[in-house]
Amino acid sequence: MSYVGPDFEPPQNRRPRRGPLTVALAALVPGALLGWLVYETVGGPGDDGGSGRATVRSSPPAVSSAAPSDDAKEPGASPEPTDTPSASAPAASGPLKGKIVVIDPGHNPGNFRHASEINRQVDIGTNRKECDTTGTSTNDGYAEAKFTLDVAHRMRTLLQEQGATVKLTQDGDRPYGPCVDERARIGNQAKADAVVSIHADGSGAGNRGFHVILPGAVRAGAADTRAIVAPSRDLGESVAGRFVAVTGTAPSNYVGDGGGLVTRKDLGGLNLSTVPKVFIECGNMRDSKDAALLTSGAWRQKAARGISEGIVSFLRG
Repeated sequence: MSYVGPDFEPPQNRRPRRGPLTVALAALVPGALLGWLVYETVGGPGDDGGSGRATVRSSPPAVSSAAPSDDAKEPGASPEPTDTPSASAPAASGPLKGKIVVIDPGHNPGNFRHASEINRQVDIGTNRKECDTTGTSTNDGYAEAKFTLDVAHRMRTLLQEQGATVKLTQDGDRPYGPCVDERARIGNQAKADAVVSIHADGSGAGNRGFHVILPGAVRAGAADTRAIVAPSRDLGESVAGRFVAVTGTAPSNYVGDGGGLVTRKDLGGLNLSTVPKVFIECGNMRDSKDAALLTSGAWRQKAARGISEGIVSFLRG
C-alpha cells in the first residue's frame, strides 16, 4: 500500500536507534541465511543499524510448500457482491484445529470505480479517515489489490491444511471495500486468534524489502489496543522471521531502520482491533526488482508460505 490515503501516513516517532539487525539473525535455518546472502548479492539493503529490533521466532512449522500449477493465475471473476466476510471451507484436522485466522487482503480491485464510497470518512478511534483507497500498482499496472487477494488465497489453502478455520475480510465478492473499520470489526467478531493484513507498498524506486507493521498502544475514542500490543508483536516477529527464511527477502531499507518491524498508531485496521493483528508490506511495487518478485506466482507462493508459517509458529507458541 502506498502511504497516501487512509491508514497510510508515514510512521511517526520512531524509537532511538540501537543494536545490530536481529530480524535476519533470528532466521536460524540455513536456508534463511542463504536467501539473505542471495538478496544482498542482487542489491539488497546494507543498513546494519536501526530501531524496533526484536528477536523473531523462526522455527519452521510444517506448512506445505506446494504451489498452484498455474504460476500466473490471478483471482477469477467476482461473484455477486455480499456484505459478509468470506468464510473458508471446513478446516482439516491438524495442529491448528480450533484456531481461527482472519486474512485481510488489502484494498479491493473495484475500489477505483467507487471513489465517493471509499473517500467517505470513518472513525478510527484517534481521528477520522477515508474508508479505503485504491492501493498502488507496479509500473506495468499489476494492482496491489490483485496481489493481496492472490496471496490471501494461497495462505488460506496452507492454513487450512494445518487445521485452521480461515476467513477473509473480502474475496473479490463485493464491489468495493470493506472500510478499514469494518475490516477490524470482522476480525473482532470472528474472535480470531490471529489477523494478518496483506499489502504491498508504493514507495520510490530503490526502496526495497518488506516490513511488518505492529499496533502501538492507543486508547482514544473507540480504540483501545493495550491488550493486543504484546501478542501482536509476538505475531509480527514470527511473521517477519519466517518471511525472511522462506522468501530470502531482506527487511525494508527505507522504513523500520533496517529491522523490518514498524510500530504505528495511525492505522484504523490496527487501532480498532481487539485481537492480535499485524500488517505486512511484502515489498515495494514501484521498485523494478521488488516488482519482479511481486509479479511472480512462484514468489507469491513463497510469500504466502512465509506469512503462514509465521502464523503457525505464533499460534503454536
